[in-house]
Amino acid sequence: MGEVRGVLRFAGYAAVFDRADRGGDVVRRGAFAGAGAVPLLWQHGGAPVGRIEALGEDARGLRVLGRVERPELARMVACGAVTGLSFGYRARVVAPGTYRELIRLDLQEVSLVAQPMQPLARITAIEWFEEEVTA
Repeated sequence: MGEVRGVLRFAGYAAVFDRADRGGDVVRRGAFAGAGAVPLLWQHGGAPVGRIEALGEDARGLRVLGRVERPELARMVACGAVTGLSFGYRARVVAPGTYRELIRLDLQEVSLVAQPMQPLARITAIEWFEEEVTA
């Protein structure tokens, strides 16, 4: 029989369309078209802290479903100490203007963050469950 461990799953938005972030960027619908699998990081660096189970654009932004596999970080998310989401990217098409419009991006990673650049990029739901881990 394997070990049982608690796992935290979350849902939220790593990007919100048509809203300027603190750096003056605005992500437009379609910017993430064709995005594939990316790692889940903490503060945009280091080794993955979990995994992204699903991601895609909806009417609001880049919706992410993931799981946090580092117990200490999972506890911080569960108690609301960490609620921010963000993403790392390479710009492919950008339009200058009052705000820099991000039209097409190559998504590199999604991160759990303490302070997201886009204040609306947040975890919106969490779920704890137990799973059996076999050696």
